[in-house]
Amino acid sequence: MTRIDKNATVAVSVRGLVKHYGETKALDGVDLDVREGTVMGVLGPNGAGKTTLVRILSTLITPDTGQATVAGYDVVRQPRQLRRVIGLTGQYASVDEKLPGWENLYMIGRLLDLPRKEARARADALLERFSLTDAAKRPVNTYSGGMRRRLDLAASMIGRPAVLFLDEPTTGLDPRTRNEVWVEVKRMVGEGVTVLLTTQYMEEAEQLASELTVVDRGKVIAGGEIEELKAKVGGRTLRVKPADPLQLRPLARDLDELGITGLATTTVDTEGGSVLVPILSDEQLTAVTGAVIAQGITISSITTELPSLDEVFLSLTGHRASAPQDAAPADAREEVAV
Repeated sequence: MTRIDKNATVAVSVRGLVKHYGETKALDGVDLDVREGTVMGVLGPNGAGKTTLVRILSTLITPDTGQATVAGYDVVRQPRQLRRVIGLTGQYASVDEKLPGWENLYMIGRLLDLPRKEARARADALLERFSLTDAAKRPVNTYSGGMRRRLDLAASMIGRPAVLFLDEPTTGLDPRTRNEVWVEVKRMVGEGVTVLLTTQYMEEAEQLASELTVVDRGKVIAGGEIEELKAKVGGRTLRVKPADPLQLRPLARDLDELGITGLATTTVDTEGGSVLVPILSDEQLTAVTGAVIAQGITISSITTELPSLDEVFLSLTGHRASAPQDAAPADAREEVAV
């Protein structure tokens, strides 16, 4: 994750998007901006409306009300122009499994009106980039799950998109393949591509996103840089590490007996050799730090830690984030209705 330029040009602008499926309101007035050359992570539990948002921005469906522009094109009024400047990788393979990998990429290039020579060159280059050259002539139905996902990413890059939509791109992948996808996404961003990423995986958001938008029940409930969101949720943990591990429990007992207003019970992290003290205010931080020094115990270090992104997600939505499920079934659907 990197800090972003707040003055950068906005590549994706969304205002008041609403989408119904029958009586279900999948999106309920969503607003967000994605700046050029950054990754916007859209987080939310199952059914939050993440996939619906991507489908609208990629012109697959139209909103009931609201406005959205991508790379300067209106998603409703200028869909053809918009499709030429975007790429999309969904949760499931979008390539033809009966065709070889190279044929898939070449076909997509021709559908994008690339000249034959350029379409061939792009197919060759992307197969090499995504380490698929050796499998170029094999039907896609012989590929592993990781190879299919890399081919999907390659397909989304054929037209050199300015904006790339990644909808749960690593669902069901093993850790090694997941890391390979992350490396490629970072490389794309380094080349100037703007990415909107939907995910439930906190590690993925930490690895890739410059900013986060948290959605729940079709509404945006929080947004900002990761550290900003952690600060908004509030609460820090003071980690006190005595030089002598034998002082861990005596130190924890002494801190529990301080009687500081609102101070939660301490926790002993034996493996880390530290005492963890939940801190809710600067006054508590000052009081605990002073008390630690007054104990006369030699301290190796005192550090403060913000909440984890998973704790932020739980605080904002009331749901725990999903943990990656290695090699999950390819047909495991996460957002059936929306």
